Amino acid sequence: MAITAAPRGGTTSSDPQDPNAPTAALRTRPGFGLIGPRRERHLLSADQLEGLALPVGDDGVVVGADEQGQPAVLGFSRPEPFDVVLIGGLWTAQALALRAAGTGTRIAVETGRPRMWANLVQAAGGGQQCMTVFDVGRVPPQGPSVSSPVLVVRDCGMRPPRGRVSALPWQSVLTLLPYLSPAAPRLLEHAGLVGIQRVSPDEAKEIGRIMALPQADVTALSNIPDWVTLWCTRGSRRYVSLQATDAESGLLGAPRRVD
Repeated sequence: MAITAAPRGGTTSSDPQDPNAPTAALRTRPGFGLIGPRRERHLLSADQLEGLALPVGDDGVVVGADEQGQPAVLGFSRPEPFDVVLIGGLWTAQALALRAAGTGTRIAVETGRPRMWANLVQAAGGGQQCMTVFDVGRVPPQGPSVSSPVLVVRDCGMRPPRGRVSALPWQSVLTLLPYLSPAAPRLLEHAGLVGIQRVSPDEAKEIGRIMALPQADVTALSNIPDWVTLWCTRGSRRYVSLQATDAESGLLGAPRRVD
């Protein structure tokens, strides 16, 4: 690396019109090479900083679009236990599991119908084992952590037994119920979030009582399309349309409420 010193006995100037000013080749810093171009500093006032805000949404899985067409995001990976109950179809549960796997979450599926999950398990993760199927009651401890979150999907029918693996920090549990069952009230009362797809009028009435839904939502639940889910708590409600991507449609087929 060549380093050129300023002429002895003389002074240097930054004025380019000064005949004694160093040329571009002389503008060096010992050990650091040539000095790059100089630009004026960009200064903003405190009021102008607000204009630099980025439209960043919540962290999680995009579960569809709401009634305003905005993305609806569900955060499965949390530092506290999180139980979710979905009264709906296997198609929706599998789409959610596939999208959660795409965010780096490990998926443990507890099911009595492993054949219904076989194609999804083979396709998920692009060859990496990110989704594993277990028999009912046979899910081992998953060792969740902030760097390796887990989603346990319980596809155990109308009367799911109490699971060996429960919700933990960085381990959420999604329980799928095809229809309302005697076990549903207990599960709904302890869930942090409930998803409801199309149900019968009698089921809608019972769900409305448990979740304190307005009558308009109780009426709507028996008429919503296969791809729509009402995600709700006792304090908030949001209708979400899950539009499958081409890859999801090729793997899972068309949205369906009944399998």
